[in-house]
This record gives sequence, structure tokens and C-alpha cells, in this order.
Amino acid sequence: MKTELKHINFSYRTDSQKEYNIPLSYQLFGKDLFSAPIILVNHALTGNSNVSGEKGWWKQLIGEHQVIDTEQYTVLCFNIPGNGFDDFFIDECEDFTPSDIANIFLKGLEILNIKSLHAIIGGSLGGGIGWEMLVKKPHLAEIFIPVACDFKTHDWLHAQCLVQKFLLNQHDEPLQKARIHAMLCYRTPESLNNRFQNRYSEEKQRLESEDWLVYHGKALNERFSLKSYKLMNHLLMNINANEEHLEKIQARMHMISVDTDLFFPASEIRMCFERLKEKNKDVFYHEITSVHGHDAFLMEYKQLNTIIKNILKNE
Repeated sequence: MKTELKHINFSYRTDSQKEYNIPLSYQLFGKDLFSAPIILVNHALTGNSNVSGEKGWWKQLIGEHQVIDTEQYTVLCFNIPGNGFDDFFIDECEDFTPSDIANIFLKGLEILNIKSLHAIIGGSLGGGIGWEMLVKKPHLAEIFIPVACDFKTHDWLHAQCLVQKFLLNQHDEPLQKARIHAMLCYRTPESLNNRFQNRYSEEKQRLESEDWLVYHGKALNERFSLKSYKLMNHLLMNINANEEHLEKIQARMHMISVDTDLFFPASEIRMCFERLKEKNKDVFYHEITSVHGHDAFLMEYKQLNTIIKNILKNE
């Protein structure tokens, strides 16, 4: 598999009329480009282009003999510019919106001479960017699989991102605190209560649940930058694909929700599905059942793999 980090450099003017030189980085997995159907994977908030292989964050889904089989497909994943995986950072995160990231990804595809995709799949923020891409270029993909996301940031998610923004602008351990708050939104009360049962660590003199949260805060702080987290939170806060143009999307759409998701509630995703179904669009709805909330799309692989396997089998 050709997995080394590659770069495309170009100038880009944001929707807010700011000029940037973008070193768009990406990775390819599986078959050589143009020798097999191409699947574009859009990464989530703290993810990156390394979706497969030993350290791939979606290796349970993408790889040799996996559901997205790299023996059968070419898998492409861009890094959101500023996520830091390629050591490129953006100082002024509010210069960019998900619409800009969609434009940048579309420019990357154009430079790579990729005129169409077999599928776009994205989880959370990555799915939101997928919506933005397809509103801009409705004929781009044959299949669209947005996972645990919607075409826009609803009020509840916007409010959680606002709390994140407040925490990220503090001076004392901003990233750790933001991550701890985010973990409570990624999971559910039932998930935490079932797992920890109010157990107390005598060694650390605190609840095991608190210790778990502190661990996740420290772990992200060691592998992710504050600038990158601010950018990703800002993007998540501002997903806003043009609702009037959704029905122009030509892809067969398979929306996958999680029944307990607090970030992108299943009820909102189902409403989007029903609106598009009324327009006679080729659209389908799937729901993962889990106590784990939003993060179930990274945990409930048996369910997710079955859903996506059936989608690709019927292509």
C-alpha cells in the first residue's frame, strides 16, 4: 500500500477573503490511483489522513480484507489543513469554515485529476465536510455515507462548541479541559455510569471516572496542538451546507446515525433523511444501537461494518 504522506501546494482565498498558501497533504491506500474505484475518506475532529495500516485510526473498517477492502479500492484521505499532522498550522482559525475545507478538498481532487469518486465516507466533522463538498459538486460521488453527522451544526452542538471555545481560550490547561468536556459529549451518562459504577481509586484519591477523563485530557494534549483543536472546534461549530441544494446531490445517500448520539442526534439525521426522501431522492437511513453515544461510530465496529458492507455490496 502506498501510504506515505504526499503534498499538493496551491494558493487559496477563503470565503472571508483571506489569502493562504495551502500545503494540502494526503495519503493513498490500496490500489494505484485510477486502477480501481476511489473512495474518499474525510477524517473526524482529532483524526488525520492515516486511516489504515498498523496505526490507522479506522483500520477496523479500512484495510486488506476489511469491509473497505484495499485490495479492491483506492482509498484517499486528505488532512484538513491546520490539523497539524503534516506540521502545518493555522493561526487565525476563524478565517476558515467547513465550506472552505470543502473547496480545498475539491481543489485537491482537481489537481489530482480525479473527476469522480465511487464513494465519500466521513464521520462527524468529516461527514459534514462531505455534505459541503456534494452541495458544491452534486455529481462528484456515486455513494455518500455520512456517519454520525448532519448537513449543519444544530443549536445543541453549537452550544457545546461554544463551551469548548471558552475553555480553549483559558490559560490554564485549555486543551485538557476542553477534551474532558468533549468526552462527556462523545459518550452518554449510561455509558460512563455502567463502566465506572462510582468506583473510587484509593491510590489516586479520586473516582475512576475522573481519572479516566484526566487521562484523556493529558493524552490529547501530548499528541495534538491547541491551534489545531481550536480550528477543528471552530469548523465543527459552523457546518452549514445549503439546505436548499441538498436535493441536487446525485449520490446514493446512506445516512448512519447513533441512537444515543448527543452531538448529532439521531432525530435530526432522521429528519434530514425524511425531507430528502420526500423529494424522491435515492436516500437510506441506518441506525447504530449503542450506549456509547457519538463515539459509537469508532467503537461499534460490528454494526458499522455490517451496514457499510451491505451498502457497498449493493453498489
